[in-house]
Amino acid sequence: MGPTAVGKTAAALELAGDRFEIVSADSVQVYKYLDVGSGKPERADRDRIPHHLIDIVEPDVSFTAGEFCREAEKAINLIAAHSRLPMIVGGAGLYIDAYFQGLSEIPEIAPGVREAIRVELEDGGLQRLHDELVLVDPAFGNRIHPNDTQRILRGLEVYRATGRPLSSYYAAKRRYGSEDTLFIGLYEERADLRKRINARVDSMFGRGFVEEVRSLRERGYGPDLNSMQSIGYAEINRYIDGAVGLDETIQRIKTATGQYAKRQMTWFRKNERVVWVRAGDMENMRLLIQQWLDGSEA
Repeated sequence: MGPTAVGKTAAALELAGDRFEIVSADSVQVYKYLDVGSGKPERADRDRIPHHLIDIVEPDVSFTAGEFCREAEKAINLIAAHSRLPMIVGGAGLYIDAYFQGLSEIPEIAPGVREAIRVELEDGGLQRLHDELVLVDPAFGNRIHPNDTQRILRGLEVYRATGRPLSSYYAAKRRYGSEDTLFIGLYEERADLRKRINARVDSMFGRGFVEEVRSLRERGYGPDLNSMQSIGYAEINRYIDGAVGLDETIQRIKTATGQYAKRQMTWFRKNERVVWVRAGDMENMRLLIQQWLDGSEA
């Protein structure tokens, strides 16, 4: 784990060898067609080392932490059947924490419930829906921002579909994963990470980031989708719509990515099980993994 652009993908590819398969814990790489902006591994690398949870849903599908846990569990069982070990790689702290620290088991919500609430959102606005959520689930409704559309809709859809407030599911959490897990966190000095981020963003534009977003829109995936609101895609959508110029768009993406990296580090540092290693220190990473393997096999 570690912040965006720190070098997680390169390190994982070098460390995996023939003993590990990689499970992506990235909230954008799950989407098909969002390739350049999500920093997906090259196809040749994915052919050389098996990867899981990349390109598994369409861009108009809402993919939750719960769905990540369920799909990750399937992938890890499959990896075990191959007599290999899973290496979870990514920067989505919510996904990683949900998998290892526990997730509330909420029943699957019928699409019709979601669609009905979205119609109400368009007709009556978000404030009315938030007011309803506070009435039926005050513990959750009062904790979130009145403009947090995604969580307001989630709280209402769970209540209407199950008859129980979303907050009631938090008491009993299902934990996935194993206690015998090695957590390696990659870090870089702030100035060096900023340089990495800037270089990565420039590279994305050189590899056709704008063209990728145009192609997504031509396929019918509009800028209001959750997937298209992720960093980079949201800014380019505004550029395509003529709201900002290209140079400003590039700078906004660099700034937003830097701010996101800072939030990621704050999140990850709460996990006391993480062993922090300077990005690029492959010798130390290999030593940690070998010691972990030796301990697991002892």
